[in-house]
Amino acid sequence: MKSIPITDADREEVASFIGKHWGSTKVMSCGNAYYPHELEGLVQRADGRIVGLLTMREDGDGLEVLTLNSTLEGRRIGSSMMLSAIEVARGRDLKRIWLTTTNDNLRAIGFYQRLGFRMTEIHPGAVDEARRIKPEIPEVGREGIPVHDEIVLELAIQPYEN
Repeated sequence: MKSIPITDADREEVASFIGKHWGSTKVMSCGNAYYPHELEGLVQRADGRIVGLLTMREDGDGLEVLTLNSTLEGRRIGSSMMLSAIEVARGRDLKRIWLTTTNDNLRAIGFYQRLGFRMTEIHPGAVDEARRIKPEIPEVGREGIPVHDEIVLELAIQPYEN
């Protein structure tokens, strides 16, 4: 499967997909609310339906990944989408690609570290604050871990070699 850019024709389906996987069409990152279905992103489809979605926004010298979801486990959809996003950042001469996740998301933290991302910041209590804007954020997450903090992971982008 190939990652292709989200088009305006995809927006409604992307909004529905985000709502299903994120509890609403609003996501939080570093105290800011975003509506990823309105932003740029990449989609992968199988049999006409979305099986992978990555949304992102350019941020100064970097590209922030706001959402990444795959509905088919073990197919490397998430990895291929992240590699495509890294290529987008590299093609724009950006210096980094980054994202936030919550302290309970141990599987994602491992996934990003295997791709070369490093933890660069921890924001204690950031999720508690985000719940004021997005009350749908659960208080207890995966494996019964209380959700309180945001973790920022970042990958330095190496320029193309000539």
